Amino acid sequence: MQALKISAYTLTNAMGQGCKATLAALRDRQGGLRPNDFDTDGPTTWIGRVDGIEASPLSDPLGAYDCRNNRLAAMALVCDDFEARCAEARERLGADRIGVFMGTSTSGVEQTERAYQARKHTDSPLPDWYDYTHTHDMFSLAAFVRARLGLRGPAATVSTACSSSAKVFATAWRHIEAGLCSAAVVGGVDSLCRMTLHGFDALQLVSPLPCRPADGARDGISIGEAAAFALLEPVDDHTDGLCVLGYGESNDAYHMSAPEPSGRGAASAMRAALNRAGLDAADIDFIHLHGTATPANDAAEDVAVSALFGARVPCASTKGWTGHTLGAAGASNALIAALCIEHAFIPGSLNTESIDPTFSSHVQIEGIQAPLARVMSNAFGFGGSNASLIIGRRP
Repeated sequence: MQALKISAYTLTNAMGQGCKATLAALRDRQGGLRPNDFDTDGPTTWIGRVDGIEASPLSDPLGAYDCRNNRLAAMALVCDDFEARCAEARERLGADRIGVFMGTSTSGVEQTERAYQARKHTDSPLPDWYDYTHTHDMFSLAAFVRARLGLRGPAATVSTACSSSAKVFATAWRHIEAGLCSAAVVGGVDSLCRMTLHGFDALQLVSPLPCRPADGARDGISIGEAAAFALLEPVDDHTDGLCVLGYGESNDAYHMSAPEPSGRGAASAMRAALNRAGLDAADIDFIHLHGTATPANDAAEDVAVSALFGARVPCASTKGWTGHTLGAAGASNALIAALCIEHAFIPGSLNTESIDPTFSSHVQIEGIQAPLARVMSNAFGFGGSNASLIIGRRP
């Protein structure tokens, strides 16, 4: 299969709801990070919190799915005419022919946290209102999106830490190529919860400052939440819009949380994406880095990028705006890349003041206008689960 066209897409994150808000913030260099006001007992850090989730409960007939993660999904689905575009595809192709493939790392774990906090005593049963299947179960997100959009095709949730929602693009590609569906809704949603805030703090990976990707003084991540969705369909002879041109996946199998220092797995994923797209490194105009702002991750990604692209291709991370959105990061990165192509814009890396002097890649700090035809978008997760996507226009 040559490529998949991106028929519609939408983004919601700490910068705001919808693509317009995201683009405006990137251009104005207005980041969405704030001091941690989600968990007052949590670490002293900055977070990428989406406003309005608490005031947006899900109602019947999908009220059983009500949790922070699915509320965030619903907030994104109503933006950018995304639901309407999916409805048009459903009428054209049939509900049975559109798959749903979602990525998340924690699903609705925050609902489970609330349930445990609501117990009268530590040995009390969980409250009657708690519904694991519809809220915390990993399939909850895919089931909710599928029901909300009225679809009945194949559905799955991918949970491979921070590469989760990049890998769903590859999952959709394979399903469509195999004839199991004619189109797919893909995406990722991860929402703030105490488990990730305290967990990453225990791993000493959380910065007390807004994260600084590729900075010589970087000292950890800022955790965020986001939802990002795309409708993917096979290309035809008349396709001239945005496409997923290729994907690549690999696994380091090096360490449970640390990346392989030489970047072999990351480079392998990027090389596989180039090969599947039939492109060379010289064909890439911008690299949207995974760029978490931890010392080890940014260094390994720099080695991998430098090995394939040298210092020719500008690259940057947008986690200084959104925070690290974990299971939603892959789809968010890919669709921010799509936004950059549409508007001929390289955002640079927010909060980065001085690029690590050991880096060899071309890290762009300031935002610039530049024509973009093809962008490499990276997502690298715990356990060495790597995924790279190439977003762009067909030659």
